[in-house]
Amino acid sequence: MSDDELRDACKEENNELLVELESALLELEKAPDDKGIVSRIFRAIHTIKGSSAMFGLDEIAAFTHEVETVYDLIRNDKIKVTRDLIDLTLAARDQVRTMIESAGEEDPASKAQAGRIIAGFKTLLPGVASKPVVEALTDKDKDSGQGAALVTYRIRFRPSAEVFKQGINPLDIIKELRLLGDHKVVAHTDCIPDLYEFDPELCYTWWDIILTTNQEENAIRDAFIFVDDQAKVKIEKIDDHGAVVGESGYKKLGEILMEKGDLTVADLKTVLGGQKRIGDLLVEAGVVNPAQIEAALIEQQHIREIREKQEQSEAAASIRVPSNKLDILVNLVGELVTVQARLTQTAATSRDERFIAIAEEVERLTESLRDNTMGIRMLQIGSTFSKFKRLVRDLSKELGKEIDLTLEGAETELDKTVIEKLGDPLVHLIRNCIDHGIESPDERVAAGKARKGTILLSAIHSGASVLIRIRDDGQGLDQESIRAKAIEKGIISADAVLSEKDLYGLIFASGFSTAKTVTNVSGRGVGLDVVKRSIESLRGEVEIRSRKGEGTEITLKLPLTLAIIDGFLVWIEQEFYVMPLHLVGECMEFGPKDKAKVQAGNVINVRNKAVPFLRLRDVFALSGQPPDIEHMVIMEMNGDRVGFVVDQIIGEHKTVIKNLGTYCKNIEGVAGATILGNGTVALILDMPRLMQMVERDRQEKR
Repeated sequence: MSDDELRDACKEENNELLVELESALLELEKAPDDKGIVSRIFRAIHTIKGSSAMFGLDEIAAFTHEVETVYDLIRNDKIKVTRDLIDLTLAARDQVRTMIESAGEEDPASKAQAGRIIAGFKTLLPGVASKPVVEALTDKDKDSGQGAALVTYRIRFRPSAEVFKQGINPLDIIKELRLLGDHKVVAHTDCIPDLYEFDPELCYTWWDIILTTNQEENAIRDAFIFVDDQAKVKIEKIDDHGAVVGESGYKKLGEILMEKGDLTVADLKTVLGGQKRIGDLLVEAGVVNPAQIEAALIEQQHIREIREKQEQSEAAASIRVPSNKLDILVNLVGELVTVQARLTQTAATSRDERFIAIAEEVERLTESLRDNTMGIRMLQIGSTFSKFKRLVRDLSKELGKEIDLTLEGAETELDKTVIEKLGDPLVHLIRNCIDHGIESPDERVAAGKARKGTILLSAIHSGASVLIRIRDDGQGLDQESIRAKAIEKGIISADAVLSEKDLYGLIFASGFSTAKTVTNVSGRGVGLDVVKRSIESLRGEVEIRSRKGEGTEITLKLPLTLAIIDGFLVWIEQEFYVMPLHLVGECMEFGPKDKAKVQAGNVINVRNKAVPFLRLRDVFALSGQPPDIEHMVIMEMNGDRVGFVVDQIIGEHKTVIKNLGTYCKNIEGVAGATILGNGTVALILDMPRLMQMVERDRQEKR
């Protein structure tokens, strides 16, 4: 792996740690006395510092060292957690992200900001000044905690032979320990093999360190954070009163060796008195027989081997894979699904039973591979949800409001591509909840509500979709204000009659806003129209429910994946088209008798309900004459029912979505394409856009 690849891996790991750091800080703000959360924060900061130093990102390491010093004092009850401290640490977290993104570039503004943050930390520590990392590295023997009692520890550090392959250098850990105080280091080289058996990728050395320091034992254990599962570490306190004294005033050699585990009582007696091994003694005494001794030794060895295998298995339970490799895998599986469909079709026409059996087996394996590959792309939505805790905290503080964000269903899984495109729409919706939905504390109290407002962000599976709900307990939507603003902007006429659902849908119009003033947060009418377009581009739907004075709920219905969908294949004038199966409500014949019942504006009565419809032949300007008996596919979306007339219905079809080229990507009503089993290209229809075309057509004919 090249240096650039290693640095990229370090940046990726640090970014994950920053997400964990932000989440822990927001939790600490609610529970400032929780030492477990403080330890999580310290661990994240310490890990960022260590990995940054390891990969040459010295500025980040130095900056995080200063922050780490503060949280070490918090761990030791030297200072208390305050709101100002949380604010500064969140700013430090943002600064680290900036430094990660600009690593290797000279940025005076970033350096100045880092200096201001560190200065801010120092103002919160009256009488305590954190030592700059450069001073700590060059003046390691000074007592950084004056007045603290010196303690001597015995440390045995035995790294795994595979430690180098994990990108860890044990000497870096020993160097970190040396910063803590007076020390002696002994390297054990007895395990190094002969040259012809030597593997340069394996670590054969282990160490004993005697360390006298005024730091807590936790400070020593922190040095081994990176090798928790790659080393055996034993730390023992051997002297509470200062440095180790001479041998005459300390323990005997045999006692030390036995304490360290290098020597047993039996071994000592063997040397001193010719003592034999316990097994031999037991056999000679007639207590047990040799077979029993052998069985016990085998059991001991077996348990040891099983545990080692379990440890290795747990260590290899997950791997990090670049997302572009997953994208390539999904594309290849998509191609395989297409080829498998052709194989199945060819086998069906061949009438060869052996060929058909092979095709069926390939189909079974392909479906299993497809489902497992889609599963690999699925990510828990909690990582996206957790980002909004910071947004709610900062924005409510800016607007002088008190708001709690509650998360539910964070374990719900969604395709990574959908999750990546979901962030911006959710930001817009939550900002609107905070700014327009939740009232100020005084207004809430006057309305008989709790002073603190709440926003619920939840996710739940629903068939082949995921429902994401954003609900607030604010003032709700004002129907009269929405109607008045829509008339003012010419979106609707003054005498227009709209259902509640249609009226609420107006807030997604471009430039629409009921805000009386423009703020940094909202009021320009930009945002909700972007939300709707973004969700529809994901083949999703948006639904709004609201009650004045009680709150608003916005539901986003999204597909689980964007790569492969269950399609519904139809035929129009020698061409195939695919509709999303989950939107299909029902199908019916559309013959001469039905056509005679068509009302004005292309509306037909289906079981005593008016259903507007659109002829796809007319939408795509296809030539030729339709058959006498056509078919109508009735789609259901957001509670609306719309019919689409086609020549013939083919049936269900597993559809691998292919993006259209540059010249075709803006065709209205077309979302993509797929390749059928016979090699024919079929267009995938954009049903939300086509349904909008139906509504637009109805409005024009009124």
